[in-house]
Amino acid sequence: MGLYLFLPADDPGPNFVELLRRAHPGVTLPGSAAPLADVRQATTIAALRYADGVVMAGDRRATEGIAIAHRAIEKVFPADRFSAVAIAGAAGPAIEMVRLFQVQLEHYEKVEGAALTLEGKANQLAQLVRDHLPMAMQGLGVVPLFAGWDTMRRTGRIFTYDLTGGRYEETDFHATGSGGRVAETAIKLGFREDLSRTEAVELAVQSLYEAADEDSATGGPDPVRGIYPIIATVDSAGFARLEDAEVAERFAAILQRRGQSPTGGDGR
Repeated sequence: MGLYLFLPADDPGPNFVELLRRAHPGVTLPGSAAPLADVRQATTIAALRYADGVVMAGDRRATEGIAIAHRAIEKVFPADRFSAVAIAGAAGPAIEMVRLFQVQLEHYEKVEGAALTLEGKANQLAQLVRDHLPMAMQGLGVVPLFAGWDTMRRTGRIFTYDLTGGRYEETDFHATGSGGRVAETAIKLGFREDLSRTEAVELAVQSLYEAADEDSATGGPDPVRGIYPIIATVDSAGFARLEDAEVAERFAAILQRRGQSPTGGDGR
């Protein structure tokens, strides 16, 4: 593939989406494809701030109607070194949107020689959600959750979106998806300003456990298959995903407190 040259008036600049549109007018981008009849839905995701960063969490279940379509779907991704994005809604378009978002951030940094601010990244994702509106109107909505470490303010920040691309900053925490209300309530009950990383991770795990307990579309821990929700942190050191073994230990602690066996049952 050769180097694309544009007249000054047509130069897409650091916008990777515009570069694709101008270089390949026939390319299919998120929001321009016809919907499918059976669509996998990603369900519950959550994020909360702690003293030194943010925690982002997502269960692993995808559904098609009342059926479980996938037991180990990925819903939490690094957007770049200092930010993360999680998805709820139509899984296929959502994953495609995340990949395009990742490339957009990388492309901007290569062209401009500097990374976007965290707020600029949030705005870029808002534009992708807005471009997806035609598919959302056909029932294929994507509701991302974006969070990261603001290298200028030296704090963690959380951004939420609506289907029209509206972008809103949350003060301390947020959860969305089919089990989002239960997860957010669990976080609200245990949240405080000075949470440590360990305490914030435990609260995120607790929120997904409560959501799975009340919402059939949210997947809980599955020790038999070795499938556990994804928990990641973003702080001054960057994005870090917790190992499944650590997540398993935290879920086991919750079950032990509830008097249950880690493999199911009441432990008696």
